Amino acid sequence: MEIAKSKAPGELLNWDDIQKMKYSWNVACEVMRFAPPPLQGTFREVINDFIFNGFSIPKGWKVYWRANSTHKSAEYFPKPEKFNPTRFKGDGPALYTFVPFEGDPRMCLGKEYARLEILVFMHNLVKRFKWEKLPPEEKIVVDPMPMSAKGLPVCLCPHKA
Repeated sequence: MEIAKSKAPGELLNWDDIQKMKYSWNVACEVMRFAPPPLQGTFREVINDFIFNGFSIPKGWKVYWRANSTHKSAEYFPKPEKFNPTRFKGDGPALYTFVPFEGDPRMCLGKEYARLEILVFMHNLVKRFKWEKLPPEEKIVVDPMPMSAKGLPVCLCPHKA
């Protein structure tokens, strides 16, 4: 709302406004940590023999890695079940522990476009509407993707001018 209040009526967001939306991006990152974008994992080829949880994984094997293996890990994200956008302040989490857009050298080419689109959407949603969940205590189920049990009905009420 701070950015919205600084704009003249009808004035659109500009690049400088987007760069100031640090907390909004932290919120978006925390949402993606809770429910990673549709591709929740990927296959990788093992390049060195290693042991994981007592199992020997030989070089050349294909392994499937899931984002939730780090996104929901208390080792990397203290109290992982708690929604906490401040965990993305400053430098944010350790390298390769938060990967909704993969990581170098396989970083998604659309990451910055997605960031721009997410922030513009969030800005307009918050600026134009007050919203609340109906019912307020709706549960999230995983089947196989996280989703709200009843489709997440919300009440959107335009802000009064």
